[in-house]
Amino acid sequence: MPTTRIDRAFERRLAAFVNAGEVRALQGGQRGVEKESLRVTPQGHISATPHPAALGAALTHAHITTDYSEALLELVTPTFRSNPELLRYLRDLHQSVYQRLDDELLWAASMPCVVEGDASIPIAQYGPSNIGRMKTIYREGLGMRYGRVMQAISGVHFNYSFPERLWEGWATIRESRDSGADFVSASYFDLLRNYRRHGWIVLYLFGVSPAVCKSFLRARGEMLPEFGRGTAWEPHATSLRMSDLGYRNRNQSGVEVSVNSLQDYVRDLTRAISTPHPEYQRLGVKVDGVYRQLNANLLQIENEYYAFIRPKRVARSGERPTKALLRGGVEYVEVRSLDVDAFDPVGVEEGTLRFLEAFMAFCLMRESPLIDAAEQGVLDGNHVTVARRGREPGLLLRRDGREVPMQDWAREILDQMQGICELLDAGNPQRPHAAALAAQTAKLDDPAVTPSAGLIATLRSSGESFFDLALRTSAAHKTQMTDLPALDAARAAEFAADTTESLSKAEALERAPQEDLDAYLDAYLA
Repeated sequence: MPTTRIDRAFERRLAAFVNAGEVRALQGGQRGVEKESLRVTPQGHISATPHPAALGAALTHAHITTDYSEALLELVTPTFRSNPELLRYLRDLHQSVYQRLDDELLWAASMPCVVEGDASIPIAQYGPSNIGRMKTIYREGLGMRYGRVMQAISGVHFNYSFPERLWEGWATIRESRDSGADFVSASYFDLLRNYRRHGWIVLYLFGVSPAVCKSFLRARGEMLPEFGRGTAWEPHATSLRMSDLGYRNRNQSGVEVSVNSLQDYVRDLTRAISTPHPEYQRLGVKVDGVYRQLNANLLQIENEYYAFIRPKRVARSGERPTKALLRGGVEYVEVRSLDVDAFDPVGVEEGTLRFLEAFMAFCLMRESPLIDAAEQGVLDGNHVTVARRGREPGLLLRRDGREVPMQDWAREILDQMQGICELLDAGNPQRPHAAALAAQTAKLDDPAVTPSAGLIATLRSSGESFFDLALRTSAAHKTQMTDLPALDAARAAEFAADTTESLSKAEALERAPQEDLDAYLDAYLA
């Protein structure tokens, strides 16, 4: 029997926007992307060279930096009010980077290329300043705790904030006398809870990591069924990156962070970054005068907590993320569960961004009861189930104490998103959000058109290994980007200025007097 449920509160809230003449209240939210890619040699091995000086200083560049590894580039866009503007910037940024990479490639897939154990993953270096040394020590700690190979996995993060004009109308609909920072934060935490409940659908619709290079599994001490030469897989997987093989790391199973309120979230993160962990204590913090990790606590700093989605506020210089949230409340959310789209040269398609924009509104507007520890365990289990078995026929998920067909639940979500897409498309005869939603509905009608199934089908038809396919695709992406017409003069000048400015800032940091590193870390971590 179908398990579709009607959320009357959601329907009333959606209708209230229309009845109040606020049909465009959801339009124009700010959005940005952070896209990670491994730099690899033409033969597909992780680059052992330093971050290219031609790209600027990773420590201080606003848009071209590194993540865990010296070879793991992270391209960060500014925020934009439209998806085409955002993707044009991301394309231009890729084009500019490729032109300065000599013969290196950007790995097209989320799961890494051939890896030869942890030693083959060079940790990112940020120079001799205290802040640069702290960033490297943090990464040393991640490598000791989780292994460097896991840190070589790439992803796409989608940063989103609703338009400011939404909040006054939303406060009226929610019968709140306040539409200020506290109300906005509470509303974003409504969203966060519902993303934990329903975010598994993002893995089904956009996951594109159902197979991995066997070298990744060997380095991690894991096993999966063999797909073919050099390749392992889960037959119905959508996103092994977001499974317990990847970022749903078993080492963090004891870290529980509530999203019932801003206060609960900060309390739990603060507890995790101040509670000693016996295993990490055994590793040592500073051994023979050399730091191995920032501390021996459950988490070294807040960013170590691997969440599908995070509440964020732009921090001031030297300000910790939790302190920024307490100071000003939630400013935006960071969706972290997108795989790199291996078949798109910039790693993410416009339809994906349009769907996520509508999905954020869906998560905001639905009823969002508090989540206790028991429910959180169920929600985590649903995510892992979809990550590893999402295309399995008849797959069941846990909901409200019983098992329900994933397909029925997913259709319910997409059906309710139709009204939101109408609001986002108001005034646009092309109805791009509705088109993006329809494309996702097709993936429910036929799992063979999901990106994960598409990758497996390509492996079958080509006879390639995962490594060979990803390497060929990486080379094709570089050719596609470098064959584009030259960047317009204004954008090229902007990128050149960003590079020069980053190098100047890094040099100034390194020339400035540095306090004792121990004292600096004590002050930051206090």
